[in-house]
Amino acid sequence: MLKVQKFQTHRFSVAPMMDWSDRHCRSLHRVLSRRALLYSEMVTSGAVLNGDREKLLGFDAGQHPVALQLGGSEPADLAAAAKIGEDYGYDEINLNVGCPSDRVQSGRFGACLMREPQLVADCMAAMAAAVSVPVTVKCRIGVDDQDPEHSLFELVDLSAKAGVTGFVVHARKAWLKGLSPKENRDVPPLDYPLVHRLKRERPELTIVINGGVPDLDVALEQLEHVDGVMLGRAAYHEPGLLGQVDRRVFGEDVADIDAFEAVELYKPYMAGQLAAGVHLAAMSRHMLGLFHGLPGARAWRRILTVEGVAAGAGLDVVDRALAAVRQAVDAREARFLETVAS
Repeated sequence: MLKVQKFQTHRFSVAPMMDWSDRHCRSLHRVLSRRALLYSEMVTSGAVLNGDREKLLGFDAGQHPVALQLGGSEPADLAAAAKIGEDYGYDEINLNVGCPSDRVQSGRFGACLMREPQLVADCMAAMAAAVSVPVTVKCRIGVDDQDPEHSLFELVDLSAKAGVTGFVVHARKAWLKGLSPKENRDVPPLDYPLVHRLKRERPELTIVINGGVPDLDVALEQLEHVDGVMLGRAAYHEPGLLGQVDRRVFGEDVADIDAFEAVELYKPYMAGQLAAGVHLAAMSRHMLGLFHGLPGARAWRRILTVEGVAAGAGLDVVDRALAAVRQAVDAREARFLETVAS
């Protein structure tokens, strides 16, 4: 039997992604991995304090462990929002110090806070004082013309003095002028060695690396240097890889969850949401990459995309899409057997 090791949840997490990592997406990811730490989309402190909290913060109890990511730069507001998040049941509160969008810059939060490390520390101190769950920082290694060897360490050290022990580091600079948010996810070069050095020189801190990790093979390589790995787009576009996380990353003696099983496990959640008036497309859009690389994947995406948006679309659409994949997989197996027999 594979020896089960007591790894912490931060060992593998799925990144907060605007318009993607909503409550429905997280429920899909949870049926694939019981152990991965899941993150909400970023929610601003102002929205938490003044908006529809159930819509913004509500989530299914089966999603634990799940973290709430906040955006903001006013310590008192962030503290109040963090307390509300804790009351909603989130297991961690994270501050966004990495998003490079124009909207974030105009609001004086996100990546531009890399230029104000003391303000970040003040925000974190206020949040930590308001809640009993862990508070963490997700940051870049620097912005614009900053020297990452200075900017990253200064931000981490000041926040650590404020009591923060957990940091998620996107191993790229953010260029706030000249690059779009999309380009900021790809164009600035990755500097994994700098994040590895941060862990070596600050061994008492929990350091999670993020940025450009394409699969579990690379994630496992990174875990030789840091405490955890956060996947974003790879986990979203190919969610099936999450079905191997509990075994490969957390060392559990469990069978992997394949895409077919994941759909069946997700159906009860979808049924409940459909009964509550949620449109199928709000959930099925997160499933489009489940069968990536398998025969029938194109038919799966087409059926869910075309039929899933129709008024009144239900689980029968998912069943038809699933049947198309099974048919394609069976056909491939039949062709293979014919080839072997001949």
